[in-house]
Amino acid sequence: MTLPSAHDVALATERRTAARLLLAHPLVTADGPHADLFPLVRRHADWLGGRFQQVLGYRLLVDSSYARLFKAGLGARSGHRLVRPTGTPFTPHTYACLALALSVLVTAPEQLLLSQLVADIRAAAADADVELEETGRAAGKRTLVAALRQLVEWGVLIETHGHVGAIAQEADGEALITVDRELARVIVAGPLAQSRDGADLVRRAADPGFGGSRTYVRRMLVETPVVHLDELTDTERDWLRTRQRREAQAFLELLGLETEIRAEGVALVDPEEELTDLHLPGTGTVAQAALLLLERLVARLRPAEPGHPATGGVLVVGVAVPDGAVDELLAELVAEYGQRSNWQRGYLEDSDALREAVLGLLSRMRLIAPAGPLRSEGAGLPEEYADELPEGRQVTDVRAARPSDGEGWVLLASAARYATRVTVRATGGRHEPMETQQELPL
Repeated sequence: MTLPSAHDVALATERRTAARLLLAHPLVTADGPHADLFPLVRRHADWLGGRFQQVLGYRLLVDSSYARLFKAGLGARSGHRLVRPTGTPFTPHTYACLALALSVLVTAPEQLLLSQLVADIRAAAADADVELEETGRAAGKRTLVAALRQLVEWGVLIETHGHVGAIAQEADGEALITVDRELARVIVAGPLAQSRDGADLVRRAADPGFGGSRTYVRRMLVETPVVHLDELTDTERDWLRTRQRREAQAFLELLGLETEIRAEGVALVDPEEELTDLHLPGTGTVAQAALLLLERLVARLRPAEPGHPATGGVLVVGVAVPDGAVDELLAELVAEYGQRSNWQRGYLEDSDALREAVLGLLSRMRLIAPAGPLRSEGAGLPEEYADELPEGRQVTDVRAARPSDGEGWVLLASAARYATRVTVRATGGRHEPMETQQELPL
């Protein structure tokens, strides 16, 4: 066996670094936050474009001043939401402002006054028969500012004199804005022209095209914290189970990601913790409350003996969370930890807000999920999506793996990794507890 040369190792490292950068930041500019790595992307543009297209069905466009990786969606409830600097998620009104601003900017002059941009956005809203939150009021101004600041962060807008936050000033401050029309044109990745409405756009964006189940499963693995088996169709599950070892090696070489394979699903893990926008454990009230809630839910609801069809058992991917359990446990946690852990007063005084934020984080981490129809049952599949197993093939039965009807929440198997156990060591005839540790299995 021939060992790779130093040149081969360096080349692979450069390509992996560039691929990881694009996966985490699909828009990289020559003068942006990652300008030091932009030459690396340009140097390996052809190789990166080929690999992203082959593996994930993503298109890569590299220009002299930017690189844009056009990702595809994964279907409803699977998007990566935008947030304000405060951590507050974008609202539908914020997304509407963002979309309207982009529609104006693709044909805008190179420079324009902020007041003219706001007027053009209002006119575009009227032409599209879109109702915007009143931009003359404080809340509406803040919403519009959040959308424009996102465009500044992407490099679409440059604050030449003044800043976009001037909109929110009481006297309607002014600013001079420079527009990068080329960037404005490549921001949107979805098939807008073919889509009838928002729901249709989401479905079309999730269509893996000619790659079929292979491409969709790879996208799921790369873009989500964990893929549970009952989130896949029969064909997708069959492809994953027959290819998971080979795919594990491919993802390690391309992106430096390690693969965890469990009975309930598969997860790609980044040892460097760079390729995620979600962290648990984490800092802050929501992350702390989420981790504590998760530990108690697992302790209360974890099945005693989960099985697997291969050994005559029943696969358990999720269990129903009883009505009222989340509110009950969060109330206990607030009473126990709220004051002495200095949790945010707003959450201590508003239990509904705390509940929504905590469940939102755990849901995005795929540790819990709302009950409802699953992809394995045909929910959310693009039109004409091929899902036929070869004759005689058998796949893991997931029909009873989790509750999929009714309302409420389902605690997923991946939550078990955040459960705790106490290791007890015998010393001098006594049992002394050692530190609490996290369990690893899904």
